Amino acid sequence: MTLAVRTLVLAAALMALALTTAASLAGQNARARMEPAATEALSPTRERTQAGRAGGVEAEISPRAASRVKARRSASAARGGRAAPARSSGPSRRISSAPARASLMRVRPGRSVAVRARPGGRVIGRLDSRTEFGSPQVLGAVKTDGRWLGVATTTRSNGRLAWVDARSSALRAAPAKVSIRADLSRRRIELWRGEKVTERVSVAIGRPGSSTPTGRFTVTDKLDGRKFSPYYGCCVLALSGTQPNLPAGWSGGNRLAIHGTNDPGSIGQASSAGCLRAANSDLRKLMRRVPLGTPVEIRR
Repeated sequence: MTLAVRTLVLAAALMALALTTAASLAGQNARARMEPAATEALSPTRERTQAGRAGGVEAEISPRAASRVKARRSASAARGGRAAPARSSGPSRRISSAPARASLMRVRPGRSVAVRARPGGRVIGRLDSRTEFGSPQVLGAVKTDGRWLGVATTTRSNGRLAWVDARSSALRAAPAKVSIRADLSRRRIELWRGEKVTERVSVAIGRPGSSTPTGRFTVTDKLDGRKFSPYYGCCVLALSGTQPNLPAGWSGGNRLAIHGTNDPGSIGQASSAGCLRAANSDLRKLMRRVPLGTPVEIRR
């Protein structure tokens, strides 16, 4: 082989080696650019979100965070890029039809309102401006018949409405901004704002023989559970209904309620005397977000 030929072969080999090295470095750089995305997917924020879902409460995206996401998507579109569709796994996702709308009627301080068995019927009692626990009397009107409002109160048995005159000067009206729906089969309650779910909370329900009553109720009182018994946990949302099937030997009263617990391991089980029992952390959220008079629907 002549010197000229050997020189050409050596030059070709050196060029091939250079091309192979450049390709390898390019692949490494591409992988390096991808690694931060994989790390972000396993960030503590994501782990906290997953833990929240496992505990029965869907993670909530704040309006500020939602605005940032929207701004980033708009900026990407303006640059001509294609933003990936946002995944909707938060509580605002519509999962079923919204509960029936209701309005709140507060009995004015120092006044009382007549309660009737049916619209325009005989008076069966009066409701003062304070409940038996001392809370302001706020009635959730879940049905209307002309000027008459059907309200769920402790003066009537489960499933039977009391009726008040909407024109009574003793009442002050306000819209019901939120409502609660309890699904016993899923052992979960949902807090609705309008037509969207904002919170989902896992609960214990009534055990066999003392099943949780179904029907439409309202929140009558927001109480400190520690003043009654450690059994009730941090706090209590007392409801207008009662438990007709109390366990043998039970001495804790018959009012239906959503309350906390000193036994968090019971959440998700059929283990209560009829009330809906949730984790104390979840009850504290509901205490802040649920006003008196809020309508509550419990169904199988």
